[in-house]
Amino acid sequence: MILVCGSLADPVTELVCARLRSCGDDYRLIELAQFPERYRLAWRAMVDGADGWISGPDWRLDLSEISGVYVRFLGPEDRPTPSGVDAADAAALRSEADLALMALLEALPCPVVNRVSGGVSNNSKPYQGLLISRGGALRAPPTLVTSDPAAVRAFQAEHGTLIYKSASGIRSIVRRLGPEQLERLEHLRDGPAHLQAFIPGRNIRAHTVGDRVFATRIDSEAVDYRYAHLDGADATLEPTKLPAAIEAACLRLAEDLDLLFAGIDLKETPDGDFYCFEVNPCPGFLYYERQTGQPISTALAELLRGSSADLPRHAAYATT
Repeated sequence: MILVCGSLADPVTELVCARLRSCGDDYRLIELAQFPERYRLAWRAMVDGADGWISGPDWRLDLSEISGVYVRFLGPEDRPTPSGVDAADAAALRSEADLALMALLEALPCPVVNRVSGGVSNNSKPYQGLLISRGGALRAPPTLVTSDPAAVRAFQAEHGTLIYKSASGIRSIVRRLGPEQLERLEHLRDGPAHLQAFIPGRNIRAHTVGDRVFATRIDSEAVDYRYAHLDGADATLEPTKLPAAIEAACLRLAEDLDLLFAGIDLKETPDGDFYCFEVNPCPGFLYYERQTGQPISTALAELLRGSSADLPRHAAYATT
């Protein structure tokens, strides 16, 4: 039995559930928009996993029956406050319940896509960049995090065109550093900025699912192809094949970060070098699957049912 923790209001979670049904896989859904009100869980940690059960409105599932878990946690804005409950109290209760669920997912011996611990590095992109730079075949772009305007000017003089983006796990639109931003550099003293050298070339998104890699080439004039429409540009997505060394580096990086499923943002330069910008621990792969027809969700279903041959590779759920 597969356990899905998410919301059907989220298109990615909805696709995962639809793919599980089409593949004939049995699953139970914890609808996080209604968690913990309509659910109960009782468990204790064991040497080789966890013992206990989870129940929903019309089902009960023993933890030993779970072959895999897919999880996409919701933000506060997607969690309605129950009637008759103070909003602050509801937020506190849900935080406690989410933490309990996260702890359970850490303890389960089956594949979990993905454990919270595996995604921690994405909360700090500069830190994740340090981990990426250890990978050998994948390069990390020159990066500066500073609140010093003079440091920005020196970094620009060294690297030329710069981009800026969020330093945390919060999504942001990647933009070039232009005259308008340079005029506001003095505001950096109120909070640091995360800047990188602009890397010319072609964007590639690589989804790793266990030991499989689905790579997508993106052609776009926009700096951030995800928001190409904001710049009046288009983005064309096509399946592509990565060099064997780069595929291996992507798989190694995902494994090192303890991610069974990852969205890895790459750029191939005209000279054939590959830069890695970020490893997303909860990728919104729906966009790429729809555009390219790559069977990412089918591979995910195979991983969750425990039928993928690579399962023993990942220490996160290898029992001792």
